Amino acid sequence: MKQLNETNAVKDCSGEPLPVFGRGAVTYCGIEKGAIPVGSVYLLTVAMNQVFRGLEGPSESGIPLPVAGQFYLLRSEKTGVLLGRPISVYASRRLADGAVELSYLILRKGTGTKELCGLSEGDGIELIGPLGNSFTAPAASDKVCIVGGGIGVAPVAGFATTLPDTSYDFYASYKSGCYGLEHIKPASLTVTTDDGSAGIHGMLPVALSADVLRKNGYTVVYACGPTPMLAYVQKICREAGVRCYLSMENRMACGVGACLGCTITTTEGNKRCCKDGPVFDGAILQFEPPKYKPLRGSAVNPAEPGVSASSTAPDMSVEIAGVRFENPVIAASGTFGYGSEYGSLFDVNALGGICSKGLTLQPRPGNTGPRLVETASGLINSIGLENPGISHFIDHELPAMLSLKPVTIANLSGSSLETYVEGAKLLDATAVKMIELNISCPNVKAGGMSFGMDPASAASVTKAVRAVTKKPLMVKLTPNAPDLIGIAMAVREAGADALSLVNTFQAMAIDLNTGKPVFDNVRAGFSGPAVKPIALRMVYDVVQAMNALPENERIPVVGLGGIATWQDAVEFLMAGAAAIQVGTATFANPLAMTQIAAGIANFMKERGFATISEFRGSAQL
Repeated sequence: MKQLNETNAVKDCSGEPLPVFGRGAVTYCGIEKGAIPVGSVYLLTVAMNQVFRGLEGPSESGIPLPVAGQFYLLRSEKTGVLLGRPISVYASRRLADGAVELSYLILRKGTGTKELCGLSEGDGIELIGPLGNSFTAPAASDKVCIVGGGIGVAPVAGFATTLPDTSYDFYASYKSGCYGLEHIKPASLTVTTDDGSAGIHGMLPVALSADVLRKNGYTVVYACGPTPMLAYVQKICREAGVRCYLSMENRMACGVGACLGCTITTTEGNKRCCKDGPVFDGAILQFEPPKYKPLRGSAVNPAEPGVSASSTAPDMSVEIAGVRFENPVIAASGTFGYGSEYGSLFDVNALGGICSKGLTLQPRPGNTGPRLVETASGLINSIGLENPGISHFIDHELPAMLSLKPVTIANLSGSSLETYVEGAKLLDATAVKMIELNISCPNVKAGGMSFGMDPASAASVTKAVRAVTKKPLMVKLTPNAPDLIGIAMAVREAGADALSLVNTFQAMAIDLNTGKPVFDNVRAGFSGPAVKPIALRMVYDVVQAMNALPENERIPVVGLGGIATWQDAVEFLMAGAAAIQVGTATFANPLAMTQIAAGIANFMKERGFATISEFRGSAQL
């Protein structure tokens, strides 16, 4: 499976092909045999047959052939991710029609790689590449040692196929199983596995050391794999006085050296992994120890020594202001009606709590004009708090809510201080477990967010409502306020028992046909996955400010904003949130909340957590 060296593409000064932006079609995508767990690694083969030439359109000529060690940014045409994923070339060859066939071994891990592993024959894929440099060819007199760790076997195995047969020794180290070695022809092959499923039982050090390097007379080492393994290879090569070339990885955006997002530290200053690498002379690399240890375990190896994965269901319950929730997943106000609307789609009793639609003292018809605009990874809404009024809610919607198992939370809004107070009085006489005081709705002209924009007004409405109800009071804050922490502290001092944040971000949309704003109110509320990183940061900041207070003065924070997966939810809990609310995600996936709850439970079970409090706030420094 020798790699062809000819190419009709433009090359740089060193003779390596310059990257292009092109399109290919999947010719094969299937599970790689030998990888454990089964289905964790896939072999993807793509025929790259077009190169985009700007406005001139695609061309079928000038498709470059990569050299050993290079990689591509891969992105499925039917994708939900923004960035291409950097994947090293496992094998390549020129086809008779001028196209280039590229093969990759892909570890199925995150969203992007899962998409790539789920492709079918004929699916379109976008490619940028070949990217980066290549492995420096050994001299004829060199005694060559090649080392691959896990998925890092792919690029060094590809490099090995360019060398004369039996001119090198190959060491392959895996956690479990053995794969990617079908095409290599080493003088000797040594396999190690952490679980003993193949080869020698143990990690790389059981087979390769500085003494082994000296004993076998190696003069150069080529390696790719996890960072700890590469740091070990560098160490033993220094001890033995052997040259080494290490293929590094880092998170990437552009792949062509423009954004500087993938730099790594070297003795020669910062180097771009995508452009100056990925292959580096091991002598210049600086490996720093990780800042933090993994929290308990990992999905691959769940338990630390002395910590075993739980065989029983974890306790998912949380307590907020004296109210017990069976689990931390709460349906956010405005997205879930009054609890029964989704009842035929999934078991709503599996939720921890349900926040009612925003309620006002008098009925509201809501906003005129268009109310929804979908955006990339988000939704802009201008509903305007349409609701039947609190009295109607108490007589008609509340009984059905109370018949459900989740904690019933009434979301209270108003257009004036007086309407907030009168509405709170009515709700106080009901069996609702908690009132969520909404001073953050951006879609009304009076009241709503106007009360939540500065500490004094936020405190005034909180204090007034607190005076007329004994219900636990959770105040919902806006992310649009200039001093979110100041407002959080003000409402805490005014009597809030808890906070929920964040509500939607102010946004707008323009109609290209009329040239005018889409929404009658011009501005509307933006929610969805796009806001999650900002909402997470705001929750983290408020919790951090709370933690600076004496423990008896702190109040819990419920986090929301862009939560769509269990991983999102766990991040909010690690940021210090007492619980989480889910809104827009339910529109895209009605099962989102139950899947989030199940995902949190599985995470806890795998890591050996008995309660949420064991990892809540772990990110706080």
